[in-house]
Amino acid sequence: MLFAFLITASFFTACKDGASATTKINKENLDTAKSRDIEIEKGTALISFDKQVHDFGTVNEGDVVETSYLVTNSGKTDLVITNAKASCGCTVPVWPKAPIKPGESGEIKVKFNTKGKPNKQQKTITLTTNTESGREILTLKGSVIPKAKI
Repeated sequence: MLFAFLITASFFTACKDGASATTKINKENLDTAKSRDIEIEKGTALISFDKQVHDFGTVNEGDVVETSYLVTNSGKTDLVITNAKASCGCTVPVWPKAPIKPGESGEIKVKFNTKGKPNKQQKTITLTTNTESGREILTLKGSVIPKAKI
């Protein structure tokens, strides 16, 4: 009986200030949730490229080949590229670290060092993004004329 009285008393004392659940809602959290929901409704970022494959043609071994890929955000929310990883240490990508706004473009620069890489070559650059697939792949290919052996 005493236990039932204690439980009943705790219910009455917990609500004694007359506060209802609606008065305990933090307005700032509600506003943050609304703006987050609006961003989510826009969908994922969409990415488009001026090219996804670059053929550097035929070069001599030891040359450093450079190119760039133009990236455009064709979605309705910011495009974020969090990483760009090449399939080989001989290929170095540099990508925009800041978000790319809808309708705007950025540039991914790539350098490929052909030293020690004779003959036909194909390297990939994998972008980690906030697009629906989460990753995009760019390709760099061509042919490297081997150095003459002495």
